[in-house]
Amino acid sequence: MSEPPPKKKQKPTNSTAGNSITRGASHPEMVERHKKAKSTLSSLPSHQKSSVLQRYHGSSTAVTRLHQLRRDDLQEDTSNLTPYQMRNLQKRRSKSNPAVRRMTERKEVKRLENAMDAMHAEEILHDNSAGVIEAETDMEKTTQMTQEKLKGMLEENVARNIYDLELGDYSPYVMKYDRSGRYSLLCGRKGHVAVIDQHTMGLRKEFHLGERTRDACFLQDGSLMAVAQERNVFIYDENGAEVHRLDGHKRVSSHVLSRNTNLFLLALSSQVNVYQISHYTKATIGHAGFLQYQDTSTGEIVSQHRTKLGPCQTIRQNPHNAVLHLGHTNGTVTLWSPSSSEYLVKMLCHKGSAVTSLAIDRSGTYMATGGGDNKVRIWDLRMYKETHHYKTYGGPPVCMDISQTGIMGVGHGCHSNFWRSEGLKTKINDMYMKHELSGNGPLESLRFRPFEDVCGIGHAGGVSSIVIPGSGEPNLDSMEHFTNPYMDTKQRRETEVRSLLEKLRPDMIALDPDVIGSIEESNLIQKQQRLRDLAENADAKKAAEKEASKNKKQKKKMRGRGKIGKKLARKQKNVIDEGVEKLREAREQEKAAKEQEARTGEEADINDAPVALRRFF
Repeated sequence: MSEPPPKKKQKPTNSTAGNSITRGASHPEMVERHKKAKSTLSSLPSHQKSSVLQRYHGSSTAVTRLHQLRRDDLQEDTSNLTPYQMRNLQKRRSKSNPAVRRMTERKEVKRLENAMDAMHAEEILHDNSAGVIEAETDMEKTTQMTQEKLKGMLEENVARNIYDLELGDYSPYVMKYDRSGRYSLLCGRKGHVAVIDQHTMGLRKEFHLGERTRDACFLQDGSLMAVAQERNVFIYDENGAEVHRLDGHKRVSSHVLSRNTNLFLLALSSQVNVYQISHYTKATIGHAGFLQYQDTSTGEIVSQHRTKLGPCQTIRQNPHNAVLHLGHTNGTVTLWSPSSSEYLVKMLCHKGSAVTSLAIDRSGTYMATGGGDNKVRIWDLRMYKETHHYKTYGGPPVCMDISQTGIMGVGHGCHSNFWRSEGLKTKINDMYMKHELSGNGPLESLRFRPFEDVCGIGHAGGVSSIVIPGSGEPNLDSMEHFTNPYMDTKQRRETEVRSLLEKLRPDMIALDPDVIGSIEESNLIQKQQRLRDLAENADAKKAAEKEASKNKKQKKKMRGRGKIGKKLARKQKNVIDEGVEKLREAREQEKAAKEQEARTGEEADINDAPVALRRFF
């Protein structure tokens, strides 16, 4: 008798097969996780809760675009659909897809959990906080703390950052730092250039150019530097060897490197700045007000603009959106981007005086401007309005900078004053610290050292380094390009390659940086309609303001109203006098008699004239 065939192994059954999910947790488990995450979020403190919600919802621009897309879905155009397509669309709207709903809920749960994990990770990694000087009693003030007193209280590694270098033979000097804060660059107006390692306090390189230098700055890191000399801008390496000469940018008097990887050079008649961004773009502006952008990675000219506002006194870059801020001699500040041939915004910051210096905070929210009227004005860049101002004594503010933590430093004459970060939001009466360099004024440059509580000052006697507690960012992000002060040659090479791969186009520079990477309009017709409505509303508002200004009663201005004769005439105007009435009647009779005589004389002349000439009368 043959044996029966072997039975096939049956798959184990699951009582909850209907609710099981192929990958990950089941739907009931995800619902439970969602409830648990919401309860945890509600129990968090207010600052942690706002941080989680900001990461969960994204930027304000993304939220606005999402609302616009939802409104577009409700007002979509269905005129081109057939009746069959309309029935299918209504059927899908009435009956939702459970698979799509579960997938959406799963993604929302994961996004909320990731936002909470990111908040906790930030608190764990950013365990350091900036320390500031606090007065113990009301009778004490932090401005009384001098650098001599502070040097005796600090530890040795921090106290050695307080020093003065007397370099009067090649003064005045400009002092700047690279992005990591490890190297400092000293540039004398008589051709002396030096690089100092701030970790070892040793001289890294020193050379003399033999001609006048206007300004100098580091490029993407401490290995390359740009020096604005008498005629052209030259680029040197860390050994002092000439690498390149920029022939297209002549008579440059200042450069500025900004926050990421770009060189901005200024062709000015007085002050200079250099910045870096992640677009590898160099910008120069001359005494004639000609703004030029050039791509430093390819050498191509990006754009050229005429500001038509004359000489530019100072230039800075907004660290938030990479827009250039130019300060002009007529007291205005203009905002520029490579993609626009006209200025984006024009602000009258100092009426009747030139803009001598300006600085922008790290978030791009507040801008500080200094003018020839000896005032430092604080502007809110979200509304482009002035919030408050400070007064300086001993000269106009010629140099200015805002640290990573928001401390504002202003240099005027031989003085340097510092305000807390609260001084940008509201006006405060007491300064945070101050430092005086008697006999070395006026100051040439004032820059905060990144990631350190140090401020470098260049002046007519050389350079000075002082300690401002709480000015440096305490938490270093080594993943950001060229901010690691301890990177070796291999790390620097890899960072340069990554920064070039992540390079953005210069035309991406805009006032709103959140536009890049946001959701595009789903319907082109609705986008055009929305833009048309915005333009019509703006035109209607402008027309209403113009009409209101016309209807406003104009005040009649008269000169000399306070004179004695005018006052007596106004008093006698409504007085009825018998003598005055007789005088008026006599004058009217005399006037009528003169007119009668004139008419009679004309008739006599006509009668006496020859017949051939009477037609001319």
